[in-house]
Amino acid sequence: MYRRSKKYQAQVARLANARATKERKRLEEAVPADRCDLPDLRRVIEITDFDTGTPVTHRIELYRSDRIDCYNVKIDGQPWQQRIGWSRILEGL
Repeated sequence: MYRRSKKYQAQVARLANARATKERKRLEEAVPADRCDLPDLRRVIEITDFDTGTPVTHRIELYRSDRIDCYNVKIDGQPWQQRIGWSRILEGL
């Protein structure tokens, strides 16, 4: 193995300290509150159907699931799908 000069070894140590300091700062920063504190009920879609003569309203409630980009869906209070994405919900409409 090659020998390291004092100058090179000092540069390696300085870079390692800078990396460690940067990593420490990154870990100490607080996570933004909007990312971790999502409400249980995230979206509501109300559809009113006027075709039958009397208006019929359907309520689609989108609840938080274990993934950030998916929802647990209830239609008129009855469970419809667990962990379904926004595009699949719109497809179901």
